[in-house]
Amino acid sequence: MTSALDLSAEFPLEKDVLYLNHAAVAPWPKRTRDAVVRFAEQNITVGARDYPRWLDTEQTLRGRLAALIGGVPQEDIALLKNTSEGLSVIAQGLSWRDGDQVLISDQEFPSNRIPWQALSGQGVEVIQVAVDGDDAEQRIIDALGPRVRLVSLSSVQYASGIRLDLARIGAACRERGVLFCVDAIQSLGAHVFDAESISADFVVADGHKWMLGPEGLALFYARPEARDRLRLRQFGWHMVAASGDYDRQDWRPADDARRFECGSPNLLCAHALNASLSLLQEVGMVSVEQRLTDIVSGLINALKARGAELLTPETARRRAGIVTFRLPGEAPQSTFDRLRQGGVVCAQRGGGIRFSPHFHTDQSVIDRAVALL
Repeated sequence: MTSALDLSAEFPLEKDVLYLNHAAVAPWPKRTRDAVVRFAEQNITVGARDYPRWLDTEQTLRGRLAALIGGVPQEDIALLKNTSEGLSVIAQGLSWRDGDQVLISDQEFPSNRIPWQALSGQGVEVIQVAVDGDDAEQRIIDALGPRVRLVSLSSVQYASGIRLDLARIGAACRERGVLFCVDAIQSLGAHVFDAESISADFVVADGHKWMLGPEGLALFYARPEARDRLRLRQFGWHMVAASGDYDRQDWRPADDARRFECGSPNLLCAHALNASLSLLQEVGMVSVEQRLTDIVSGLINALKARGAELLTPETARRRAGIVTFRLPGEAPQSTFDRLRQGGVVCAQRGGGIRFSPHFHTDQSVIDRAVALL
């Protein structure tokens, strides 16, 4: 997979940095740094003279994102600021009725909880379904009562690392006429993803985790039938059908997903994320997923050998790139402090320590981090 790539050159992390925190904010590949430097150099030497080329890069990025979620039409992709904005566009764009329900899991990051809870003033109730234990999918499906209008789930839960069978849930939603929204921030760039095969109406994900990009730019996918159900809440020059005709007084929103992009594009982040995704595309997501799966399997075995209690499911189909654990007899804060002092970049989540390596993580990083336990 990586024989033609020098991953140590792409990720020249300092030797005393043991980076296991891709589920939070990932380090950039070298090519991403280079793309930002080139963009900055153009800005200080020729300004926006080559703006059309910058827009070409943005279009390339849209194509890469469309491919990353299964080859959906590029016109169904919008570039928004972050996951929270994308979910808010959906929450505030749908027409709700008093008594409607939104179904989420009991482990969602605030990004996929607060936008729905903010609808309480419109009479919308948020139902949280437990996803620990056996057959969480069936519990979710059983909760699809007549008042449920939308299900919004993270593809991988940020703290426990639980991975759900989205295809099974999406099929049940489609059969019942319930909208299905996926917060894919903890799987895009880590695992193969196909929006159509899971019957997703919406997919949202920021680029700064497993996609190896900067904060400030997010994928927003809306299936055309679902897109047309969203009322616009933000307006500006960029979201109109005739975006280049500045003198036009009669305007209408763009027919495609660009209608959700109200103002000037974030071309700095577009150059960076496009470069990051070029690495994932070059390696291939099948290879990325297999490499990460092998790394996580080895990490789990090493943690168990150290006597750690796993909070992330051991079953391969139930986990992705996140491994959360705790040491019996030691407070997670103490474990975290010792790891941090030893150079490990990780996180405290879900009552334990969260390690999140990526496909490029060298085995020596895993070995040195586990040795600190």
